[in-house]
Amino acid sequence: MAIFNSKSIGSYIVSIMGVFSLALLTLCYLLLAQLDWESWNIAICLVIITLFLSAFSWHFRNKIVASFDRALLHIEAVKMEDYNQFSKSDFDTGVTALLHNELASLSKQLQLHKSQYDQHALLLYQLIDQLDTPMLVFNQRQLLTYANSAFSLLYDDPWQVYRLASPRLLGLEKQNGQWKINKSDQNWQINQSEFIDAGERHLLLVFTNIDSALRASQLNAWQQIIRVLGHEIRNSLTPVSSLAESLSNKCNVARDKQALEVISERCRHLQDFVARYSSLSQKLQLDIQVIPIDTITHKLTTLFPRNVIRFNTDVSSITADPTFIEQVFINLIKNAFEANATQVEVNFKAQKGTVAIDILDDGHGISNPDNLFVPLYTTKPQGQGIGLTFCRNIIEQHNGSISIANRKSPHSGTCITVTLPAIP
Repeated sequence: MAIFNSKSIGSYIVSIMGVFSLALLTLCYLLLAQLDWESWNIAICLVIITLFLSAFSWHFRNKIVASFDRALLHIEAVKMEDYNQFSKSDFDTGVTALLHNELASLSKQLQLHKSQYDQHALLLYQLIDQLDTPMLVFNQRQLLTYANSAFSLLYDDPWQVYRLASPRLLGLEKQNGQWKINKSDQNWQINQSEFIDAGERHLLLVFTNIDSALRASQLNAWQQIIRVLGHEIRNSLTPVSSLAESLSNKCNVARDKQALEVISERCRHLQDFVARYSSLSQKLQLDIQVIPIDTITHKLTTLFPRNVIRFNTDVSSITADPTFIEQVFINLIKNAFEANATQVEVNFKAQKGTVAIDILDDGHGISNPDNLFVPLYTTKPQGQGIGLTFCRNIIEQHNGSISIANRKSPHSGTCITVTLPAIP
Protein backbone atom coordinates (compact mmCIF):
# COMPACT_ATOMS: atom_id res chain seq x y z
CA MET A 1 0.00 0.00 0.00
CA ALA A 2 1.08 3.60 -0.65
CA ILE A 3 0.93 4.56 3.01
CA PHE A 4 3.74 2.12 3.83
CA ASN A 5 5.99 3.83 1.29
CA SER A 6 6.13 7.18 3.08
CA LYS A 7 9.43 9.03 2.65
CA SER A 8 9.57 10.44 6.20
CA ILE A 9 8.82 9.09 9.63
CA GLY A 10 6.40 12.00 10.27
CA SER A 11 4.25 11.27 7.22
CA TYR A 12 4.44 7.56 7.99
CA ILE A 13 3.06 8.12 11.52
CA VAL A 14 0.33 10.44 10.19
CA SER A 15 -0.68 7.87 7.57
CA ILE A 16 -0.79 5.01 10.06
CA MET A 17 -2.75 7.07 12.60
CA GLY A 18 -5.11 8.19 9.81
CA VAL A 19 -5.90 4.60 8.84
CA PHE A 20 -6.31 3.65 12.49
CA SER A 21 -8.60 6.64 13.16
CA LEU A 22 -10.73 5.91 10.08
CA ALA A 23 -11.16 2.30 11.15
CA LEU A 24 -12.03 3.34 14.71
CA LEU A 25 -14.57 5.94 13.52
CA THR A 26 -16.19 3.38 11.22
CA LEU A 27 -16.46 0.91 14.07
CA CYS A 28 -17.94 3.56 16.37
CA TYR A 29 -20.49 4.57 13.73
CA LEU A 30 -21.65 1.01 13.24
CA LEU A 31 -21.85 0.43 16.98
CA LEU A 32 -23.86 3.61 17.60
CA ALA A 33 -26.15 2.86 14.69
CA GLN A 34 -26.91 -0.55 16.19
CA LEU A 35 -27.88 1.22 19.42
CA ASP A 36 -30.46 3.28 17.46
CA TRP A 37 -28.83 6.65 18.29
CA GLU A 38 -30.14 9.66 16.54
CA SER A 39 -28.12 10.79 13.55
CA TRP A 40 -27.15 14.14 15.08
CA ASN A 41 -26.05 12.39 18.29
CA ILE A 42 -23.92 10.00 16.26
CA ALA A 43 -22.41 12.94 14.34
CA ILE A 44 -21.54 14.82 17.53
CA CYS A 45 -20.00 11.72 19.05
CA LEU A 46 -17.93 11.02 15.93
CA VAL A 47 -16.70 14.66 15.83
CA ILE A 48 -15.57 14.43 19.44
CA ILE A 49 -13.81 11.13 18.79
CA THR A 50 -12.19 12.62 15.64
CA LEU A 51 -10.88 15.62 17.58
CA PHE A 52 -9.49 13.36 20.27
CA LEU A 53 -7.83 11.05 17.74
CA SER A 54 -6.36 14.05 15.86
CA ALA A 55 -4.89 15.52 19.03
CA PHE A 56 -3.54 12.14 20.08
CA SER A 57 -2.05 11.49 16.63
CA TRP A 58 -0.41 14.94 16.52
CA HIS A 59 1.06 14.47 20.02
CA PHE A 60 2.27 10.97 19.18
CA ARG A 61 3.89 12.17 15.97
CA ASN A 62 5.61 15.13 17.68
CA LYS A 63 6.81 12.92 20.53
CA ILE A 64 8.54 10.57 18.13
CA VAL A 65 9.84 13.20 15.69
CA ALA A 66 11.12 15.48 18.51
CA SER A 67 13.62 12.82 19.61
CA PHE A 68 15.09 12.70 16.11
CA ASP A 69 15.05 16.50 15.81
CA ARG A 70 17.09 16.79 19.00
CA ALA A 71 19.50 14.16 17.67
CA LEU A 72 19.85 16.14 14.43
CA LEU A 73 20.64 19.31 16.37
CA HIS A 74 23.27 17.39 18.31
CA ILE A 75 24.81 16.09 15.08
CA GLU A 76 24.78 19.62 13.63
CA ALA A 77 26.66 20.87 16.71
CA VAL A 78 29.23 18.09 16.25
CA LYS A 79 29.69 19.12 12.60
CA MET A 80 30.39 22.67 13.80
CA GLU A 81 32.92 21.23 16.32
CA ASP A 82 30.76 22.36 19.23
CA TYR A 83 31.04 19.41 21.58
CA ASN A 84 29.36 21.10 24.55
CA GLN A 85 25.83 20.77 23.13
CA PHE A 86 24.01 17.60 24.18
CA SER A 87 20.54 16.34 23.19
CA LYS A 88 18.22 14.69 25.68
CA SER A 89 15.63 12.08 24.82
CA ASP A 90 12.08 12.14 26.23
CA PHE A 91 12.51 8.42 26.90
CA ASP A 92 14.77 7.10 29.63
CA THR A 93 15.15 3.65 28.07
CA GLY A 94 14.78 2.05 24.69
CA VAL A 95 16.32 2.67 21.29
CA THR A 96 15.91 6.48 21.28
CA ALA A 97 17.53 6.80 24.72
CA LEU A 98 20.37 4.58 23.45
CA LEU A 99 20.75 6.81 20.36
CA HIS A 100 21.09 9.98 22.46
CA ASN A 101 23.48 8.32 24.90
CA GLU A 102 25.70 7.18 22.03
CA LEU A 103 25.68 10.72 20.59
CA ALA A 104 26.69 12.13 23.97
CA SER A 105 29.49 9.56 24.23
CA LEU A 106 30.64 10.43 20.71
CA SER A 107 30.74 14.16 21.58
CA LYS A 108 32.88 13.52 24.64
CA GLN A 109 35.28 11.34 22.64
CA LEU A 110 35.57 13.94 19.86
CA GLN A 111 36.07 16.68 22.46
CA LEU A 112 38.96 14.69 23.94
CA HIS A 113 40.51 14.15 20.50
CA LYS A 114 40.07 17.83 19.65
CA SER A 115 41.74 18.81 22.92
CA GLN A 116 44.70 16.55 22.17
CA TYR A 117 44.88 17.84 18.59
CA ASP A 118 44.75 21.45 19.78
CA GLN A 119 47.55 20.78 22.25
CA HIS A 120 49.68 19.13 19.55
CA ALA A 121 48.91 21.94 17.09
CA LEU A 122 49.78 24.57 19.70
CA LEU A 123 53.06 22.80 20.48
CA LEU A 124 53.83 22.53 16.76
CA TYR A 125 53.16 26.23 16.17
CA GLN A 126 55.29 27.12 19.19
CA LEU A 127 58.14 25.02 17.81
CA ILE A 128 57.72 26.60 14.36
CA ASP A 129 57.79 30.04 15.94
CA GLN A 130 61.20 29.29 17.45
CA LEU A 131 62.73 28.40 14.08
CA ASP A 132 64.91 31.04 12.45
CA THR A 133 63.68 30.26 8.93
CA PRO A 134 60.48 32.00 7.72
CA MET A 135 57.36 29.82 7.44
CA LEU A 136 54.05 31.06 6.00
CA VAL A 137 50.66 29.29 6.08
CA PHE A 138 47.90 30.06 3.56
CA ASN A 139 44.36 28.69 3.72
CA GLN A 140 42.56 27.09 0.78
CA ARG A 141 41.51 30.53 -0.44
CA GLN A 142 45.23 31.46 -0.67
CA LEU A 143 45.06 33.95 2.22
CA LEU A 144 47.79 34.23 4.88
CA THR A 145 46.61 32.77 8.20
CA TYR A 146 49.88 32.26 10.11
CA ALA A 147 53.61 32.96 9.99
CA ASN A 148 56.40 32.52 12.51
CA SER A 149 58.53 35.28 14.03
CA ALA A 150 61.19 34.83 11.31
CA PHE A 151 58.67 36.54 8.99
CA SER A 152 60.54 39.75 9.89
CA LEU A 153 63.47 38.49 7.81
CA LEU A 154 61.28 38.90 4.73
CA TYR A 155 59.23 41.98 5.60
CA ASP A 156 59.63 44.92 7.95
CA ASP A 157 56.24 44.52 9.69
CA PRO A 158 54.96 41.68 11.91
CA TRP A 159 53.03 39.03 10.04
CA GLN A 160 49.76 40.06 11.72
CA VAL A 161 49.85 43.25 9.61
CA TYR A 162 49.61 41.01 6.52
CA ARG A 163 46.96 38.67 7.93
CA LEU A 164 44.61 37.40 5.17
CA ALA A 165 46.90 38.93 2.54
CA SER A 166 47.22 37.15 -0.80
CA PRO A 167 50.58 35.80 -2.08
CA ARG A 168 50.61 38.52 -4.76
CA LEU A 169 50.37 41.24 -2.10
CA LEU A 170 53.36 39.64 -0.36
CA GLY A 171 55.39 39.65 -3.56
CA LEU A 172 55.04 35.88 -4.04
CA GLU A 173 54.32 34.27 -7.37
CA LYS A 174 54.35 30.75 -8.70
CA GLN A 175 56.44 30.09 -11.80
CA ASN A 176 56.66 26.62 -13.35
CA GLY A 177 55.36 25.06 -10.16
CA GLN A 178 57.94 26.83 -7.97
CA TRP A 179 57.24 29.79 -5.68
CA LYS A 180 59.41 32.90 -6.02
CA ILE A 181 59.66 36.07 -3.93
CA ASN A 182 60.22 39.45 -5.56
CA LYS A 183 60.36 41.71 -2.49
CA SER A 184 63.66 40.67 -0.91
CA ASP A 185 67.30 41.57 -1.45
CA GLN A 186 68.33 38.07 -0.36
CA ASN A 187 68.19 34.79 -2.27
CA TRP A 188 65.49 32.49 -0.89
CA GLN A 189 64.60 28.97 -1.88
CA ILE A 190 60.91 28.28 -1.19
CA ASN A 191 59.70 24.75 -0.47
CA GLN A 192 55.98 24.07 -0.38
CA SER A 193 53.77 21.40 1.15
CA GLU A 194 50.11 20.99 1.94
CA PHE A 195 48.29 19.83 5.06
CA ILE A 196 44.72 19.65 6.31
CA ASP A 197 43.66 21.51 9.43
CA ALA A 198 40.05 21.59 10.72
CA GLY A 199 38.92 19.95 7.47
CA GLU A 200 40.49 22.71 5.34
CA ARG A 201 43.48 22.33 3.05
CA HIS A 202 46.38 24.68 3.84
CA LEU A 203 49.57 25.62 1.98
CA LEU A 204 52.86 25.77 3.90
CA LEU A 205 55.77 27.73 2.42
CA VAL A 206 59.21 27.25 4.01
CA PHE A 207 61.94 29.76 3.10
CA THR A 208 65.62 28.82 3.06
CA ASN A 209 68.28 31.48 2.73
CA ILE A 210 70.46 30.26 -0.13
CA ASP A 211 73.17 32.79 0.69
CA SER A 212 73.52 31.38 4.21
CA ALA A 213 73.52 27.81 2.91
CA LEU A 214 76.18 28.63 0.33
CA ARG A 215 78.29 30.42 2.93
CA ALA A 216 77.98 27.48 5.29
CA SER A 217 79.05 25.08 2.53
CA GLN A 218 81.90 27.39 1.52
CA LEU A 219 83.02 27.82 5.11
CA ASN A 220 82.90 24.08 5.66
CA ALA A 221 85.18 23.60 2.63
CA TRP A 222 87.63 26.18 4.02
CA GLN A 223 87.53 24.47 7.41
CA GLN A 224 88.49 21.16 5.85
CA ILE A 225 91.33 22.76 3.90
CA ILE A 226 92.61 24.60 6.97
CA ARG A 227 92.29 21.45 9.08
CA VAL A 228 94.36 19.38 6.65
CA LEU A 229 96.96 22.10 6.12
CA GLY A 230 97.13 22.84 9.85
CA HIS A 231 97.66 19.19 10.66
CA GLU A 232 100.48 18.83 8.14
CA ILE A 233 102.11 22.13 9.10
CA ARG A 234 102.01 21.39 12.84
CA ASN A 235 103.43 17.91 12.27
CA SER A 236 106.31 19.43 10.34
CA LEU A 237 106.91 22.45 12.58
CA THR A 238 106.98 20.61 15.90
CA PRO A 239 110.14 18.54 15.24
CA VAL A 240 111.81 21.46 13.40
CA SER A 241 111.14 23.80 16.34
CA SER A 242 112.29 21.21 18.86
CA LEU A 243 115.45 20.46 16.88
CA ALA A 244 116.25 24.18 16.41
CA GLU A 245 115.90 24.87 20.16
CA SER A 246 118.05 21.84 21.01
CA LEU A 247 120.81 22.86 18.58
CA SER A 248 120.63 26.47 19.74
CA ASN A 249 121.31 25.38 23.33
CA LYS A 250 124.35 23.39 22.22
CA CYS A 251 125.68 25.91 19.71
CA ASN A 252 128.58 28.15 20.73
CA VAL A 253 128.82 30.21 17.54
CA ALA A 254 126.80 33.42 18.01
CA ARG A 255 125.78 33.72 14.38
CA ASP A 256 124.58 30.13 14.17
CA LYS A 257 122.82 30.44 17.53
CA GLN A 258 120.97 33.54 16.31
CA ALA A 259 119.93 31.76 13.10
CA LEU A 260 118.57 28.81 15.07
CA GLU A 261 116.64 31.14 17.38
CA VAL A 262 115.11 32.82 14.31
CA ILE A 263 114.06 29.42 12.98
CA SER A 264 112.53 28.51 16.35
CA GLU A 265 110.72 31.86 16.60
CA ARG A 266 109.31 31.54 13.08
CA CYS A 267 108.10 28.04 13.86
CA ARG A 268 106.20 29.35 16.89
CA HIS A 269 104.79 32.16 14.75
CA LEU A 270 103.55 29.71 12.12
CA GLN A 271 102.02 27.47 14.80
CA ASP A 272 100.18 30.46 16.24
CA PHE A 273 99.11 31.45 12.72
CA VAL A 274 97.60 27.98 12.08
CA ALA A 275 95.89 27.94 15.50
CA ARG A 276 94.20 31.29 14.81
CA TYR A 277 92.83 30.17 11.45
CA SER A 278 91.61 26.86 12.85
CA SER A 279 89.23 28.82 15.12
CA LEU A 280 87.63 30.82 12.27
CA SER A 281 84.18 29.24 12.50
CA GLN A 282 84.07 27.59 15.87
CA LYS A 283 80.78 27.70 17.75
CA LEU A 284 81.08 30.52 20.25
CA GLN A 285 79.89 30.37 23.83
CA LEU A 286 78.01 33.64 23.89
CA ASP A 287 77.07 35.48 27.06
CA ILE A 288 74.23 37.66 25.78
CA GLN A 289 73.71 40.81 27.86
CA VAL A 290 72.06 44.19 27.56
CA ILE A 291 74.93 46.58 26.78
CA PRO A 292 74.39 50.35 27.19
CA ILE A 293 75.47 52.34 24.14
CA ASP A 294 77.45 54.66 26.44
CA THR A 295 79.63 51.72 27.48
CA ILE A 296 80.44 50.90 23.88
CA THR A 297 81.22 54.49 22.88
CA HIS A 298 83.44 55.01 25.93
CA LYS A 299 85.53 51.87 25.25
CA LEU A 300 85.96 52.64 21.56
CA THR A 301 86.92 56.25 22.24
CA THR A 302 89.47 55.03 24.78
CA LEU A 303 90.93 52.46 22.36
CA PHE A 304 91.28 54.98 19.53
CA PRO A 305 92.35 58.19 21.34
CA ARG A 306 94.15 59.66 18.33
CA ASN A 307 91.34 59.02 15.84
CA VAL A 308 88.06 60.84 15.21
CA ILE A 309 85.00 58.68 15.90
CA ARG A 310 81.51 60.20 15.94
CA PHE A 311 78.53 58.40 17.43
CA ASN A 312 74.82 58.93 16.69
CA THR A 313 72.12 56.83 18.33
CA ASP A 314 68.39 56.66 18.88
CA VAL A 315 68.63 53.53 21.04
CA SER A 316 69.93 53.28 24.59
CA SER A 317 71.34 49.74 24.43
CA ILE A 318 71.89 46.58 22.38
CA THR A 319 71.84 42.89 23.26
CA ALA A 320 75.05 40.98 22.53
CA ASP A 321 78.07 39.32 24.08
CA PRO A 322 80.16 42.29 25.34
CA THR A 323 83.55 40.72 24.62
CA PHE A 324 82.84 39.49 21.12
CA ILE A 325 80.83 42.49 19.93
CA GLU A 326 83.57 44.82 21.20
CA GLN A 327 86.08 42.85 19.14
CA VAL A 328 83.87 43.27 16.07
CA PHE A 329 83.77 47.06 16.53
CA ILE A 330 87.54 47.18 17.07
CA ASN A 331 88.27 45.17 13.91
CA LEU A 332 85.91 47.20 11.72
CA ILE A 333 87.03 50.60 12.97
CA LYS A 334 90.70 49.57 12.81
CA ASN A 335 90.17 48.51 9.18
CA ALA A 336 88.65 51.90 8.40
CA PHE A 337 91.63 53.86 9.73
CA GLU A 338 94.03 51.47 8.01
CA ALA A 339 92.21 52.39 4.78
CA ASN A 340 93.36 56.03 5.29
CA ALA A 341 90.07 57.21 6.80
CA THR A 342 90.29 60.55 8.62
CA GLN A 343 87.13 59.90 10.61
CA VAL A 344 84.58 57.17 11.31
CA GLU A 345 80.89 57.66 12.01
CA VAL A 346 78.97 55.00 13.95
CA ASN A 347 75.16 55.24 13.84
CA PHE A 348 72.85 53.11 15.99
CA LYS A 349 69.23 53.12 14.84
CA ALA A 350 66.20 51.08 15.76
CA GLN A 351 64.37 49.13 13.10
CA LYS A 352 61.42 46.80 13.41
CA GLY A 353 62.71 43.84 15.39
CA THR A 354 66.38 44.76 14.96
CA VAL A 355 69.03 47.35 15.72
CA ALA A 356 70.99 48.52 12.66
CA ILE A 357 74.55 49.77 13.20
CA ASP A 358 76.09 51.71 10.31
CA ILE A 359 79.86 52.27 10.35
CA LEU A 360 80.81 54.92 7.78
CA ASP A 361 84.34 56.03 6.88
CA ASP A 362 85.93 58.34 4.32
CA GLY A 363 88.84 56.07 3.38
CA HIS A 364 89.83 54.76 -0.05
CA GLY A 365 87.02 52.17 -0.14
CA ILE A 366 87.04 48.53 -1.24
CA SER A 367 88.88 47.41 -4.37
CA ASN A 368 87.46 43.87 -4.54
CA PRO A 369 84.20 43.54 -2.57
CA ASP A 370 83.47 40.01 -3.86
CA ASN A 371 86.22 38.39 -1.78
CA LEU A 372 85.83 40.33 1.46
CA PHE A 373 84.67 37.37 3.55
CA VAL A 374 86.86 34.73 1.92
CA PRO A 375 89.27 33.28 4.52
CA LEU A 376 92.97 33.97 3.85
CA TYR A 377 92.12 36.72 1.35
CA THR A 378 93.49 40.19 2.10
CA THR A 379 94.61 43.31 0.24
CA LYS A 380 96.79 44.52 3.11
CA PRO A 381 100.54 43.95 2.81
CA GLN A 382 100.73 42.68 6.36
CA GLY A 383 97.16 41.32 6.53
CA GLN A 384 96.20 37.73 7.28
CA GLY A 385 92.65 37.60 5.88
CA ILE A 386 91.03 36.61 9.15
CA GLY A 387 89.42 39.77 10.54
CA LEU A 388 86.24 40.15 8.45
CA THR A 389 85.54 36.41 8.39
CA PHE A 390 85.85 36.35 12.16
CA CYS A 391 83.52 39.36 12.46
CA ARG A 392 80.86 37.74 10.28
CA ASN A 393 81.10 34.55 12.29
CA ILE A 394 80.46 36.49 15.51
CA ILE A 395 77.56 38.53 14.06
CA GLU A 396 75.81 35.52 12.53
CA GLN A 397 76.10 33.56 15.78
CA HIS A 398 74.23 36.53 17.32
CA ASN A 399 71.48 35.83 14.72
CA GLY A 400 72.46 39.06 12.98
CA SER A 401 73.97 40.00 9.63
CA ILE A 402 76.78 42.13 8.25
CA SER A 403 77.21 43.73 4.84
CA ILE A 404 79.99 45.90 3.42
CA ALA A 405 79.85 48.17 0.38
CA ASN A 406 81.51 51.27 -1.01
CA ARG A 407 79.68 54.48 -0.25
CA LYS A 408 77.84 56.11 -3.13
CA SER A 409 79.06 59.31 -4.76
CA PRO A 410 79.75 62.05 -3.75
CA HIS A 411 81.05 60.27 -0.63
CA SER A 412 84.16 58.13 -0.61
CA GLY A 413 84.94 55.31 1.74
CA THR A 414 83.05 52.30 3.03
CA CYS A 415 79.63 51.65 4.60
CA ILE A 416 79.39 48.65 6.92
CA THR A 417 75.93 47.68 8.18
CA VAL A 418 75.56 45.33 11.13
CA THR A 419 72.10 44.21 12.24
CA LEU A 420 71.43 42.62 15.62
CA PRO A 421 68.16 41.37 17.13
CA ALA A 422 66.44 44.02 19.23
CA ILE A 423 65.91 43.62 22.97
CA PRO A 424 63.07 41.05 23.44
